[in-house]
Amino acid sequence: MCGAPVDLSFKNISKLADALTEEPSTSLRPLKRNSERKYLSCSLRLSNNNITDLCDLQRTVSHFLAEPSHLAWLDLSFNKITHIDQVLCELHGLRVLYLHGNNIFVLSEVARLAVLPHLHSITLHGNPIESNKTYRNRVISVLPRLKTMDFSAVTQQERVMANIWHGGHTRSGGTKGSPVTAGPSSL
Repeated sequence: MCGAPVDLSFKNISKLADALTEEPSTSLRPLKRNSERKYLSCSLRLSNNNITDLCDLQRTVSHFLAEPSHLAWLDLSFNKITHIDQVLCELHGLRVLYLHGNNIFVLSEVARLAVLPHLHSITLHGNPIESNKTYRNRVISVLPRLKTMDFSAVTQQERVMANIWHGGHTRSGGTKGSPVTAGPSSL
């Protein structure tokens, strides 16, 4: 079932609804389709476009993939996404999510992704949230099942430090529940 990725990268897509008229790029591994002409893949690439919001993501996934609920790998890197949209939290089979090179600036929004039971790899570098000095600790603390973050393995020591950091901030009232931006005044 998990064939080559459906690649809609570098298509100058601004709105996901525009992706519905595009043909995926070809790769070394040919894309296979079912009788309904949907792709037998669990991977979707939408990188290097001009996407600003994800309101039509479910529709796009359903349009291209034979088994949309099996989407395991989603590449949204190098777009113009500013928020971690709730629609990402509905992709329960998601294991790998690339969001690097976007414009995400509210670090606390990463916590929304904690509902994804299989998410083990995420990229967020190249977003404004990366400038927050607690960036890596906070992401690891709110997504404890991560194995890799920003193409780097999450170590046991980092998990311990993230738990200590998270515990200290939730006991002291810290920043739990409040939006934290990547600006210099936020910790």
